[in-house]
Amino acid sequence: MDFLINLSEGTQFTIQLAIVLICLFYGARKGGIALGMLGGVGLIVLVFGFGIEPGKPAIDVMLTILAVVVTSATLQASGGLDVMLQIAEKMLRRNPKYVSILAPFVTCFLTILCGTGHVVYTMLPIIYDIAIKNNIRPERPMAASSIASQMGIIASPVSVAVVTLTAFLVNAKTPLAGFDGYLDLLKVTVPSTLCGILAIGIFSWFRGKDLDKDEVFQEKLKDPEFKKYVYGDSASLLGKKLPQSSWNAMWIFFGAILVVALLGYFKDLRPAFDKPVPAQVVEIVSADQTVKSINVKDGKIVATAQDGKVAIDVKENKGKVKTAYNAIEIYDDKGVLTQTLSVQDNNVVITAGDQSETIANASIALKDTMKKKTNLSMVNVIQIFMLLAGALIVIFTKTDPGKISKNEIFRSGMIALVAVFGISWMAETMFTVHTPMMKAALGDVVKAHPWTYAVMLLLISKFVNSQAAALVAFVPLALSIGVEPAVILAFASACYGYYILPTYPSDLAAIQFDRSGTTHIGKFVINHSFIMVGLIGVVTACIFGYLFTMMYGYL
Repeated sequence: MDFLINLSEGTQFTIQLAIVLICLFYGARKGGIALGMLGGVGLIVLVFGFGIEPGKPAIDVMLTILAVVVTSATLQASGGLDVMLQIAEKMLRRNPKYVSILAPFVTCFLTILCGTGHVVYTMLPIIYDIAIKNNIRPERPMAASSIASQMGIIASPVSVAVVTLTAFLVNAKTPLAGFDGYLDLLKVTVPSTLCGILAIGIFSWFRGKDLDKDEVFQEKLKDPEFKKYVYGDSASLLGKKLPQSSWNAMWIFFGAILVVALLGYFKDLRPAFDKPVPAQVVEIVSADQTVKSINVKDGKIVATAQDGKVAIDVKENKGKVKTAYNAIEIYDDKGVLTQTLSVQDNNVVITAGDQSETIANASIALKDTMKKKTNLSMVNVIQIFMLLAGALIVIFTKTDPGKISKNEIFRSGMIALVAVFGISWMAETMFTVHTPMMKAALGDVVKAHPWTYAVMLLLISKFVNSQAAALVAFVPLALSIGVEPAVILAFASACYGYYILPTYPSDLAAIQFDRSGTTHIGKFVINHSFIMVGLIGVVTACIFGYLFTMMYGYL
């Protein structure tokens, strides 16, 4: 395979991108868990064919997906989800004429509460029944509800996408002033998402022909069997008395979400630990004690050992603690020399401009790490409290654990987990090695036209079929090529783009539950019931996200 390695970087990138796209499209066509496994094909070619070192799988993302999905599946197995759905159904059936606007808000809020869009499956037959019984074209609320259920992910305090994006923004090289994390992200994404849902509802209210004016539908109704099939009874939770244990499960779940939100906002409530973090530190040591420490956050440190043979840049090389250094030069981020340190007759002389300081009987040491108090991450908080909520539901509601792994939420969640594992690992492996080239090629374009970031993120989301995986694959690259964190925050909603092709389970479920056939995939595949709704919702959310980001002073 040496001929592949010897190709120019541009040619290698083109071939590798083609391989990744083939894996994605073939996996999407096969559907289900195949999408994730196709990542293995791409990794084989990248690692063994092109000699690229494998990237790191998105372990934190996958473990958070696992914790949230297991708890949501436990909620469903306990009957707690039925309580939430019953409340939602009551609201919709009281206002059937407004189902095209209300239904997407209901499914969006369910996702915000549960952290996964897979809760929409149980709502879809209810939405269909309300629409068809009131002579409303089912495509209107069905397509809108499927799209809204996925848009709610970036506005959920317990979603992987929110935690992932928060971590990237907080740890950015130039973090946003005043952006402290978790709830600062939600105060932008929640209102912008709801504005997008409203736009979806308004559009859906008028889309397509009314059923009594749809010639194709009316012609089909002449068949008695078809009419019976279309207007047949659908399952309903109304009038069904749910046991107290189901209500208890719901309150346990809500309690866990509330605690997670509080810990996200009041970070001092989270335990703090001393952790080594990357740093550039010059220490003046006397009698085995550090008497002075200089932490260089920006710029660089150039050090020369006492034997005169070793000169290093600490930012690019590890400082060896046991090495004795004879001279140190400290530069700022603009390359200007700000301080020098030198050893003279066992004394350390520190010079900064016209001022100097001498420390007797001392030596110079370098460290590339320093201990810093770090609060427990929100990734760990969500994982811990989701597992806790699931455990409490099982303990106090006597839910059969054997039922948890057999319901739709668990099955769909595990498929999503495998997809994130295979696809994001493949994308991470390819994009990481080409970051410098992409930075040079795309950096100026994205800086000049920030909206291109949203377009790229949207397309990557379609390729990986996961909002969290799209963020993991693209945001670090975007930050490295110079995209401002404020732009990434403003266009957070662009991480949902997998409605472009109708391959996602919730979209396929909406088509199956709509017995009238109005929710459909068109002749050319791309002209399906979800694409206009998705574009309107995401574009509107991005526009309002930009406005809210400006309003809060981040832009």
